[in-house]
Amino acid sequence: MSGDFFDRLDKYIDHKGLNDNKVTVQCGLPVGSLGKQRKGGRGLSVQSIAKILHTYSDLNSEWLLTGKGEMLKERNLAQKVSNEESALKELGLNCDIKPIPLVNQLSVAGFGNSEFSIQEQDVKEYYVVPKFRFRTIDFMIEISGSSMYPKYNSGDVVACTIIKESRFIQWNKCHVIATREQGILVKRIKEGNDNDHILAISDNKEYPPFEIPKEEITGIAIVAGVIRLE
Repeated sequence: MSGDFFDRLDKYIDHKGLNDNKVTVQCGLPVGSLGKQRKGGRGLSVQSIAKILHTYSDLNSEWLLTGKGEMLKERNLAQKVSNEESALKELGLNCDIKPIPLVNQLSVAGFGNSEFSIQEQDVKEYYVVPKFRFRTIDFMIEISGSSMYPKYNSGDVVACTIIKESRFIQWNKCHVIATREQGILVKRIKEGNDNDHILAISDNKEYPPFEIPKEEITGIAIVAGVIRLE
């Protein structure tokens, strides 16, 4: 992670009148981690970034990670829901179709936690998909990278249903896996060589399968559908 990340983080910290100590305490980060990583030119872990974004809900994750957009998030995202409902009425469709939030991957890094909830500020857009009307869809995320090609292309949007019990995992189906160190992964999963691991498989044969320790996994969701723009 480049120094630009810390330049942007420091800009936000200054804007909010914070300092490294306050951020460390408020976000529950390891003591001294911000200073050490900044001085060493190393990046923060995905989990640390997720904690920062969760704690400071007005901080725009896209801006923090890439520099694109504004530092602070829009405050009127809730209005998008009512706009979608109005659009449904205009099309003659029932407005009881629940809009599905599209969020960035870092925003859902903790979806395996029983207290997880998507914050309004984390929603990039809402999707209204009539075919998902009778399915439980918890969130949608955008695919990045080519590891699941040709099943999914980078930029595809997948609909995800959080699995709360391991017996509902569908082996060899595509799942979204939240991990402590690697963040969000989209892979097919199979049983591992022992009860302590699962096997993560990419559709792109250039990416070899690898095992993930179960203790590293914080949540699993199954991919229920995909939206693709040509």
